[in-house]
Amino acid sequence: QVQLVESGGGLVQAGGSLRLSCTLSGSTFSRYNMGWFRQAPGKEREFVAAITRTGESTYYASTVKGRCTISRDDAKNTVYLQMNSLKPEDTAVYYCAASPTYYSVRTNDYRHWGQGTQVTVSS
Repeated sequence: QVQLVESGGGLVQAGGSLRLSCTLSGSTFSRYNMGWFRQAPGKEREFVAAITRTGESTYYASTVKGRCTISRDDAKNTVYLQMNSLKPEDTAVYYCAASPTYYSVRTNDYRHWGQGTQVTVSS
């Protein structure tokens, strides 16, 4: 059974940085395209970033492009999201997701999800 566990969230001031981590267990990490999504209170879950199973390609939402970097370490079964220049509007629960098939911005294309980690950015 595939499990995803996120970590690295917390409270940070505007302009600060955080690095989120997500570790996959129960399957071969290199089989999966990985994505990060976020959900703010009262809003739908939205795409943040994605990386292919090989790590050769990445894609970002326009709202985070230039401020966030997604990367993966297959030796550690872990995907990262480095977030810089954080803004209060980045406050949300951040989820990682895994898909053996799709490299996608759509939540429905991801088969496995973590429980999420809270990121709060104070002004």
